[in-house]
Amino acid sequence: MHTAVYPKGKQHQGVTPIRIDESIILATQVMRSAGISEPRREAGSLLAHTIGKDRTFLITHANDELSEEDLDEYRSLIERRASGEPLQYIIGAQDFFGRQFRVTPDVLIPRPETELLVEAALHLLRNQTAPYVCDVGTGSGCISITLLCERDDARAIAVDISEAALKVARFNSTTLSVSERIEFRLSDCFSELKPNSQFDLVVSNPPYVAADVLSGLQREVRDHEPRVALSPGPDGLEVIQRLLGESPAFLKDKGHLVMEIGFDQGKRVQGLIDPKKWRLVEIRPDLQGIPRIVVLQRQ
Repeated sequence: MHTAVYPKGKQHQGVTPIRIDESIILATQVMRSAGISEPRREAGSLLAHTIGKDRTFLITHANDELSEEDLDEYRSLIERRASGEPLQYIIGAQDFFGRQFRVTPDVLIPRPETELLVEAALHLLRNQTAPYVCDVGTGSGCISITLLCERDDARAIAVDISEAALKVARFNSTTLSVSERIEFRLSDCFSELKPNSQFDLVVSNPPYVAADVLSGLQREVRDHEPRVALSPGPDGLEVIQRLLGESPAFLKDKGHLVMEIGFDQGKRVQGLIDPKKWRLVEIRPDLQGIPRIVVLQRQ
């Protein structure tokens, strides 16, 4: 696969300088040939990141020439993206619920489906004062941090089995000014929490991809996102089963569990719900109509 956008400036002193609009056109061609689904948009995003400007600047300064240093850096980023590395890991950020979160290869990239989980959680908390939330498998922290940003009277504990992920989440909590209301804990689900911890709400986007389908995922996901945050094992339900079994002991009376599930897991998850422990409030569909967000209330 040809990934050279243009010759490196320092090696070709006689080359005519390349303008912003020209560089985007060339980069778009490279990424289109590499199978990137939105090549022009991503070419613009990577150039904006390279020169430290926004997309509007690229449009209003389309005829500006790029420096040799910026050309070399841009070429490097385009080659990384063409090889399959996700855009979000290259620029180190992803928007979620109207805010920007730092992301690294140590955490999953926040997705639009998970915003539906936040919406469901906010709806459940609408009449509660000073709610206390537990975020299991927090990753970047996007769920619990967003809840605290939306509810300035809320507090949270966010747990993860990855210290590297917790480091990213701590950074995001500081950047978004909620660090004083959230505690981060290295924990396998609830294992490191005090037995008497009682929450109004448990939220989770757990690993739910079955091990035997990992090879069929998009290369960006399969080859770059953290495997431990994608798949818990053979059938993809291991952590979901733990949440269903362990959450009631950590929920207040009539407290709720809200979790994201895989596209084909709706019926199987319903079959795992113990009616003695839970009342199934709803399973919310995603934008494609696929059952995605499970809302349960402790009996």
